[in-house]
Amino acid sequence: MSYPDPSPGSDIPTHIVEGLDDQSPKTLRQIAYYAEQLAEHQEREQRLAESEETEDETMNRPDDLPADVPSKATITVKEINDNRYYYWQWRDGDKIKSKYKGPANSDS
Repeated sequence: MSYPDPSPGSDIPTHIVEGLDDQSPKTLRQIAYYAEQLAEHQEREQRLAESEETEDETMNRPDDLPADVPSKATITVKEINDNRYYYWQWRDGDKIKSKYKGPANSDS
């Protein structure tokens, strides 16, 4: 009985597949173990980096910044019908988004 060759999937680069094809079963098992350990290490590092970014964002957020406004937002003043208003404004991809903050006092 013949078994079909395993399929590496389309995400693995060709040069890696070709290199693996030349290895012994013992070496392949060592590579698999190393690859699993490396994947866990990289995932852990990524989680740590993301949690540090979240902590930095939380620490740098102005007290009056709404939860749905990113910390990179800046305050802009818009004049509408001779009245001035503060808006939170930030870039989201190619778009500029705004959220109303409140009226701008004329004496400030």
